[in-house]
Amino acid sequence: MTENRFSVDYAKLGTSACKKCKTKIAKGEIRIAKVTPSPFSEGDTMKIYHHVACIFDTFLNARATTKIIESSTDLDGWLNIMPVEREIILEQIKRIQEAKANKVTTKSPVKKAPKSTPAERPKQTIVTPTKKISTPITKVDDDDDDESTIDNDDIKILDKETSKEETTDGIHIPLNDDPKHPDNSFRQFRGLCTKIAETNGHLAKTSLVQDFITYGIDGDSYKGNLSLLFHLLLPSKGYKSIIYNLKSKQLCKLFSIIFCENVNAMIQKCEESGDVAETISDFYSSSTHVKPPPKTMLSNYDVDKFLHELAQLTREQDQIPLLRKITEKSTVNDLRMFIRLIQKDLKINAGPKHIIESLGTNAYESFQATNDLKSFIKRYLEHKTSVDNGSQINKQLSIKIELMTPVHPMLAEPCKSVDFAFKRCPNGFYAEIKYDGERLQLHKDRTNKFKFFSRSLKSVTENKIDQISQYVSKAFPKGESMILDGEILLVDRKTKKPLPFGTLGVHKKKEFSEANEAFFIFDCLYYNGETLLHKTLKERRQILTEHMVPIENRIVLSDLKTINKKSELKHLINFTIAEGLEGLVLKNPDGMYEPNKRHWLKVKKDYLMEGTMADTADLVVLGAYYGTGKKGGLMSVVLLGCYDPKTDQWCTVAKCGNGFDDATLEKLQTDLKFNMNKISKNPNQVPRWLNISRDLVPDFIVVDPKQSPVWEITGAEFSKSKQHTANGISIRFPRVTKVRDDKTWREATNLRYLTELFEKSKPTKRDNDDDDDEENLFHFGDTNDNHNNNSPQKSTPTKRKLLEIDSDDEMEIEAKPPKIIRKSLPNSLLKVHFPNIFDNKYIYLSSSLPMDEYNNLKRHIEAFGGKVLSPRDTNNDKQLARVTHCVGVRDATFDRIDAAKKTIETNVTHISLPTVYVWKCIATKTKL
Repeated sequence: MTENRFSVDYAKLGTSACKKCKTKIAKGEIRIAKVTPSPFSEGDTMKIYHHVACIFDTFLNARATTKIIESSTDLDGWLNIMPVEREIILEQIKRIQEAKANKVTTKSPVKKAPKSTPAERPKQTIVTPTKKISTPITKVDDDDDDESTIDNDDIKILDKETSKEETTDGIHIPLNDDPKHPDNSFRQFRGLCTKIAETNGHLAKTSLVQDFITYGIDGDSYKGNLSLLFHLLLPSKGYKSIIYNLKSKQLCKLFSIIFCENVNAMIQKCEESGDVAETISDFYSSSTHVKPPPKTMLSNYDVDKFLHELAQLTREQDQIPLLRKITEKSTVNDLRMFIRLIQKDLKINAGPKHIIESLGTNAYESFQATNDLKSFIKRYLEHKTSVDNGSQINKQLSIKIELMTPVHPMLAEPCKSVDFAFKRCPNGFYAEIKYDGERLQLHKDRTNKFKFFSRSLKSVTENKIDQISQYVSKAFPKGESMILDGEILLVDRKTKKPLPFGTLGVHKKKEFSEANEAFFIFDCLYYNGETLLHKTLKERRQILTEHMVPIENRIVLSDLKTINKKSELKHLINFTIAEGLEGLVLKNPDGMYEPNKRHWLKVKKDYLMEGTMADTADLVVLGAYYGTGKKGGLMSVVLLGCYDPKTDQWCTVAKCGNGFDDATLEKLQTDLKFNMNKISKNPNQVPRWLNISRDLVPDFIVVDPKQSPVWEITGAEFSKSKQHTANGISIRFPRVTKVRDDKTWREATNLRYLTELFEKSKPTKRDNDDDDDEENLFHFGDTNDNHNNNSPQKSTPTKRKLLEIDSDDEMEIEAKPPKIIRKSLPNSLLKVHFPNIFDNKYIYLSSSLPMDEYNNLKRHIEAFGGKVLSPRDTNNDKQLARVTHCVGVRDATFDRIDAAKKTIETNVTHISLPTVYVWKCIATKTKL
C-alpha cells in the first residue's frame, strides 16, 4: 500500500464534507485532502477532505509513525493557493511542531517508553589499548521513523574526549559523527564506489569497504555516519520503501527542460548507451544553460535529504525545481551518481553480500534474517560496543528475526534426477506438492496486527489476502505471535482444487465466483515469541500440527510424504506429471530454515531427463527490446511468434531474454541488425502483418519475418496469456535452447501446430474422471510425520494410490503423459451470434488507417459477417475484382481495384466509404 500524501486546493462545488467535523466545506474555501489508496480498485487513489484546522487537530493525537504535514513541501498544489492561505497553513504547521516539542519535553524520565518509540539504548563502552572508557548514551530515536529515514539519532554519540578506539576483527566503527567531516563527503562516497567498480573479485571488493570504514580518509579512523554510508551503498535495501516513479525516459524529459535540450535527442542517446545517468551527465557537461560548479559542495546528508524530498513529489512542475537545485550544487560526477541512486543501481558490481560482509564474518547471514538495513546497523553497533567493553564474549553477530520485518524465504534448487535427490538426502526426505500459487509470508503480533509479504519481500496487495487474517486467528486459537511461510492460491469450493497461477488478481477473481483464497502453510519460522530457525523441519512441522486447526478451503496444512526409496519418488513424479501439477519440493527432515539459501530441491518436468520432458516450440524472431543494466543499449530481450495461415498474420507467443551468454549476445546485435527496423515502441509504426497487443510493441521490429531466424524455445509449460495473440498461448519461463539454422519460417511452429502442442500439454484425466472431481488431487494423505488428530481426513482414491507406493521395484519415469480424455461442450454453447450487417461484403481497408483502427475495424467487420481483403491479395486481380467496398482515404490499391474490375469485366461494383460511416453501421447494427 502506498504512503499517504496530502494536497491543498479550493472547494469547487461545496458538496464535499470534512472527515473530522462532518460539515460541508463551502465553495471557494481552502481545504486539505489526505490522498490514500482506494479500497475499490487496485492502484487508484481517493481524496479525504478536511478543513485546515480540522486536519491539523487530527495530527495532535497521531502516532509517531503516522505521516503528517511537516512543511509546505508535503502539500501538492502549494503554489496554486493564495499567500493568505499559505500563512494560515504555516501557522498550523508551527502549532503542531510546538505541541510535539512540548510533548517530548514534558515526558517523565521514569515512565516506560511506549511501543511506538524505541527503548533507550544501553550504555556504550569503548575499549582503548590502555584503559576502558564508558560513556552513557541517553539520546534515543524519538521520531520512530522507518528504515529509509536516516537521522543523527540513528548513530550513537561518543564523547569527544574519548581516545582512539580498539576494534574487533580489525574493523573500526566510530560512534561520533560530524556531517561536515570528509568521511561524510559525497565526493569520498563516489570515490569508494569507483574503486569498488574497478576492483575484481568478491573478497577484494569487501576488503575495500572494510578498509574505508576502518581507517577513513585520514588513515586514522572512520568518522562518518555508518548507517547513512550503507544506505547509499545499498540503495535498493536502504531506500527500498521510497518510490520515485522516474524511469529513464521521464528523467530525460525533466533534464531536457533543465538543460534546454531536445528531449528526443536525449532519449535516443539514452537508448543507444543504455545508461540514463551517463546520458544526463554528458548533456550536463556540455550544457550552456547550467554550468557545473568547479568543486563538489554535497555531503552524504545533503544527498539523503534530496532523495527523500524527491520521493514526495509526483508532478513535473514540482520535480523540476528540486532537480534544478540539485544540479546546480552537483558536479558532473555528482549528478551521475545521484541519478544512479534514484535508479537504485550504482553499477559497481557489488551486492549486499559484498558490502555487508565488510562488517564481519557473520554479518550477512544476520542481515538476511531481518532484511532491514537500519535496524541491522543499529543492532550491529550495539553488539560491537558490548564486545568491546567485554560484556559480550561471542564476537559473532546473532542471527534473529523480527516480527513485522520480512524474512528472506528459503528457496529450492532444480533437481534433475532421482539419483541427484538421494545423493543430497541419502537418508530420505519429505516430498510436498509444489503449489502453483504465490509465495506468502504471514506475520502476526500480540495485538492481532497482520502483515503479509511476497517472495520479493514486498507488501502483498489487500485484494489477495483480505480474508486470510480472520481465518488464521481461528486456525491458531493459541497463536499470539507467529511468522508462517506458505503459498496463497485460489481454490474452487466445489472441486476443492487450486486454480491456475495468476488467478488472484482483482479482475481474474471475479471470473471464479465459486472460488476463494486459501493459504497453504508449509513452514513456521516464529511462534509465540520463539524463533524457530534453529529447529529442524521435523520439529517445526510438529509445532504446526500441534497448534493448527485446519479450515477447509481456507487455511490448509500442506500434505507431505516421507520418501525413503527411489521407486517411491519415481511413482510420485509420474503421478505429479500425469495430474498436470507443477512439480514436487523435496526437503530434508533434519534441515534448519536458512533464509535465502537454496537447500531444498524442486522437481519439475522441464528439469527431468536433461530437459527432454519440457515444452518446446520453434518460433520466429519478430522484434526486440532494449535491455537494462549491463545489457543496456543492446537488443537483449526478443519477441518471438508464429505464423497464422488463416489470417496471413504473425502472432506473438513469448518475450525471451534468457539462454545467451555475453559473447553470443554481442554477436546477435550484428546478426539481427540487418533485418530490424527501429520503431521505439510506437504502435502506429507496427506493420499490418503483425498481430500484437499494444502493451507488447517492441523497440525494434523485423522488416521481413520470412527472413528472420528460427529459435527453439523451451519453457516450464505452455500457458494462457491475454497479452499474446497466438490464441492466447504463451510459454512460461521461456529460454533459448537452440538456434535452428536448419529451419526457415515454413518449417517453424505455426499457430495450428502450436495449438495442438498446447492441447497435448494439458493435464491428463482418467476414465473415472467424474468420481475424481470430488477429490482433492493435492492431498497426499496422513503420514507419520504429518498427523493431526484434530482434523481426520477421509481416504480418497488419490490418497490410496499414493499410500500403495511401498515396493522397491524399479519404475521408469514416463516420458509423456497418457492421452487426454475430454468432454466437449456443444458448439452452440461456444458460439456468440452477431447480426450479419456485412453479409456478402468484401471490404478493402485503406493503408492510410492507423494500425490500431485497422485491426479494430477488421475484427468488427469479420464478426458481423463480412470479409476483409488480406494484404497479400492486394496484387491478386481476382481478389481485387471481388471487392464491394473501399473504406478510408484513397490509396494506390483503389486504382488497382478499378483496373482489375475492368480487366476481368465483373458485375461487382464497389463503393468508397469513410470510416465514420462504417463505424456508425456497426454501432447501430444497420446493414451496409
